[in-house]
Amino acid sequence: MVERLPDDQKLTALLKAVSDPRRRELLTLLVQHGPTRVTDLARHFEVSLNAVSKHIKVLEAVGLVRRRTEWREHLIVPDMGPVREIDRWFKELRSIWAQRLDALDELLETEPDDE
Repeated sequence: MVERLPDDQKLTALLKAVSDPRRRELLTLLVQHGPTRVTDLARHFEVSLNAVSKHIKVLEAVGLVRRRTEWREHLIVPDMGPVREIDRWFKELRSIWAQRLDALDELLETEPDDE
C-alpha cells in the first residue's frame, strides 16, 4: 500500500527506504530480472526470508515495488516512478548551485584585476 504524503515527506520516506544497501540491492535485482518471487529474491542474500520480506515491505510502502499475483505466485514488481521525486530534488539542488556559480562568475568579471 502506497501512502499519499506531501512531497517533502514522500522524499524523506523514499531516501530512507533506499538508504539501506540491501534494499538497493533488491531494487537492482528486480530492475535487472523483472518481476520475481520473494523466495527467489531471498536466495541472493544470506539473511532469512522473513528479513527479505521486511525489506520488501519498506520498498512497497514508498511505492518502489508492488505485488502482483499470477495464479498462485506472488511476484514483486519494481516501480521506478517514485524515483522521479528524488530526481526532482537533485535537479533543484543543481539549479541552485548553477545560479550561485553564475553569480560568482558575474562578480569575478566585474571585479577589477589587482595585477
